[in-house]
Amino acid sequence: MQKLTFGSQQLVDSDNSILLRLGTTTPHDRPSNDRIQALHLRLPTPFSCHTGMSLRQEHTAVIHTAPMQTRPSPVSIPTASNDSLVITFAPLLLSDVYALAEDDANGAIVVMSGTVRHQTDGKPVVALEYQAYEPMALQIFRQIANDIHTRWSEATRVVIHHRTGRLTIGEISVLIAVGCPHRAEAFEACQYAIDTLKHNAPIWKKEWYSEQDGTLSSSWVSIGACEQSNEPC
Repeated sequence: MQKLTFGSQQLVDSDNSILLRLGTTTPHDRPSNDRIQALHLRLPTPFSCHTGMSLRQEHTAVIHTAPMQTRPSPVSIPTASNDSLVITFAPLLLSDVYALAEDDANGAIVVMSGTVRHQTDGKPVVALEYQAYEPMALQIFRQIANDIHTRWSEATRVVIHHRTGRLTIGEISVLIAVGCPHRAEAFEACQYAIDTLKHNAPIWKKEWYSEQDGTLSSSWVSIGACEQSNEPC
């Protein structure tokens, strides 16, 4: 089997059939699992690429691939309890997270909502862009939930949802909800969750600023950088 590559695409010549594999370049350009209809591609004669090989006959290729999504599906992790741990490109809703924390044993549900503010250190902020190493971040979320159930054994539900992608002023970047029979434990557990997430989760944000001359500038920071430097967040 001969393999021909072109950029992030791979063409495989075998028995007059060509297969195409799309490369993924950013966390936001992930293919979904849905199939699209077959695409017929007719190659010119001769067809050549940078490997120096050429196809001397005209071939009709059937290409099966997945559509590129602008909004990847949420990534969640299985939990042993009724907890909900999610990283998602989609907007976060307070009502959804509150509902996930509801339980008949609750006497209190405490919700923490992190939002995009309009300035950082006096510099006007126009947007934030979040990226995460999702497998490790979700493991951190699970550890936080496990710690809460160990330290506050009566906690009924732990909900941790975090956004990725570009967010504008006022949008919600993270929602945490903890349900407990008593309010004191719910407040303590919720604060533990957000503080630990910011310290440990591999999540980064790019802050976009509006400069005085009208241009935009940006800088990448860890979401836990302000806590580590003892600065307010």
